[in-house]
Amino acid sequence: MADDLEVWFERGVTDGLPVVPPTRERVERMLAATGRTRETLVAEVPPNFGRATVEKLAVNAVMAGCEPAAFPIVLAAVEAMLDPAFNLYGVQATTHPVAPLLVVNGPYGRRLGLHGGSGCFGPGFRANATLGRAIRLILLNVGGAWPGRYDMATQGSPAKYAYCIAENEEAAPWGPLRDGDIVTVYGGEGPHNVNDHVSTTASGILANVADTAVSLGSNVGWYFSQAQLMVVLGPEHAHTIAGDGLTRADVQRFVYENARQPLSLMRLGGMYGMQDWPAWMNATTDPDARLPRVPSPDDVFVVVAGGSGKHSAVIPNCTFSRAVSRPIRAV
Repeated sequence: MADDLEVWFERGVTDGLPVVPPTRERVERMLAATGRTRETLVAEVPPNFGRATVEKLAVNAVMAGCEPAAFPIVLAAVEAMLDPAFNLYGVQATTHPVAPLLVVNGPYGRRLGLHGGSGCFGPGFRANATLGRAIRLILLNVGGAWPGRYDMATQGSPAKYAYCIAENEEAAPWGPLRDGDIVTVYGGEGPHNVNDHVSTTASGILANVADTAVSLGSNVGWYFSQAQLMVVLGPEHAHTIAGDGLTRADVQRFVYENARQPLSLMRLGGMYGMQDWPAWMNATTDPDARLPRVPSPDDVFVVVAGGSGKHSAVIPNCTFSRAVSRPIRAV
């Protein structure tokens, strides 16, 4: 008799790690957490456009190790990813190391144990790890985006295993990113650390945030003014910024105005010849012109997460994808 764990590797349905065998009893418990019937079609998942019925999603959630109470978040995240604005086909098939990041707001996620405090992007938290992993297994097993076969990421990213956090709403001086039980799906790179143990002002911290967000090699560096950006402020940085009287909108405006590089520097990079810039930017000739990374301040998402320590993060997106939010509908 084949080993209960090895058989799933042989069938080619794992992410490279052991999975929980999706027995009938486990799948039934998962299905009981939603009011939808097992045959209901939630989406067709690109690039293979596999039919994601509620039952198929439940099977993958079981294999990822999710508790049944997590299943409504899985369903909401899949619905968000299949919104045309998110462009899941592009996210799945690009050479860019992008992964869907789930940011969960509201009391439902907190009751489930979703973590937004110390080490929230790392290991040790079942809800974060299994929810993020459930999404990846769905993208593999239903969408068919296996590395080197439809998923054409040149190097990939650890974020492709599991990428899910809660916002640390108690530590957020401006309130949550989204009100209520909401999951936001954002196509992002792994977190880029912002280390600032010196600044005592909002402008000092945000200058470091803006500088970390720009580089010649960044994906947003050649899709100028078409990208989005997520800024994940550690609570200490967030409270210093708020203490100077800045609102979330002020933070968005500051990053929009300062996460820029002069055209003369951009011309040094190998991506300068790309034809994906907006026409008005291609027409710019002033070498000192500082060109925006995102179309507007509203394309800068400000989240508060993490624990003690003077660190934050920026998460560039893959430029052709837009963040989408959906409500979590629990039974």
